Amino acid sequence: MDIAYIPSPSTGVIHLGPIPLRGYAFCIIIGVFVAVWLGNRRWIARGGKPGTVADIAVWAVPFGLVGGRLYHVITDYQLYFGEGRNWVDAFKIWEGGLGIWGAIALGAVGAWIGCRLRGIPLPAWADALAPGIALAQACGRWGNWFNQELYGRATDLPWAVEITAGPNRDAGTYHPTFLYESLWCIGVAFLVIWADRRFTLGHGRAFALYVAAYCVGRGWIEYMRVDEAHHILGLRLNVWTSIVVFILAVVYFVLSAKLRPGRETVVEPDASGGKGGDAKATEAETGDEPSDTSETKAKVEASVLTKGEPAKADLRKPQRTEDDTTPESDTP
Repeated sequence: MDIAYIPSPSTGVIHLGPIPLRGYAFCIIIGVFVAVWLGNRRWIARGGKPGTVADIAVWAVPFGLVGGRLYHVITDYQLYFGEGRNWVDAFKIWEGGLGIWGAIALGAVGAWIGCRLRGIPLPAWADALAPGIALAQACGRWGNWFNQELYGRATDLPWAVEITAGPNRDAGTYHPTFLYESLWCIGVAFLVIWADRRFTLGHGRAFALYVAAYCVGRGWIEYMRVDEAHHILGLRLNVWTSIVVFILAVVYFVLSAKLRPGRETVVEPDASGGKGGDAKATEAETGDEPSDTSETKAKVEASVLTKGEPAKADLRKPQRTEDDTTPESDTP
């Protein structure tokens, strides 16, 4: 009996003349644009300047791609340096293989460099970008669908994904773990947005929430996968990584809430005087105006020196001039 299933693409690449257009690459590119777009909106809402998120992403994205590939190659080195393997394949990123842990870790280094150049606190930038990163992962996971990879155990569920026969895989219908993770990441994005509005998260706590929530989902989804992986005490390596990173994210969230409660009031220096949008909004709400005491004092002093008048005049009595020769009293 025929069963329902999600068909897989017959190929993950189409050619436009001599130029190959790969579905995996398109999914990553779309994810980057979504992350930058949403991050820019959130950054402006926090008082930052338009375009800052994109400027820092120019540093973060290349670092993240290198970090993601390095993590994958190191943790699955047998695929590239084992017997009968070609180490040159380690550079073929378009064939799939990016580890999110390495992408986030090295991407954070690139973001730190960009933030340092702009005088921006990295935690504030990460908070603004957190839900966008989750949505970028949701988009990127569909690249695994084009490559027919990252699927789970065999199943006859209506949403099973069809996998055709190929190197290191058997034809059949399997759990679409790439789809599960994509949907989970969308849920994480909405969770972070809601929690950020509800609890006014700041100082990196929105990003920590994203990391912790993602790790929860990655743990059970990783457990369903059947592709080759290293195991430690019966668990896949990425399950252990999820557990460790989850604990670190929770610890950071708790300590940050105690040591630095609330949210940053200024996230980006302003060209007109070093105040971000949040500080200006606070002045508008409270009715406070910036103090120009020193400038006003300088103008008064300059005016006094120009006119040759004393700095302090008794305004209660009229002042005598040089033409005034009338004595104070004319009475005999």
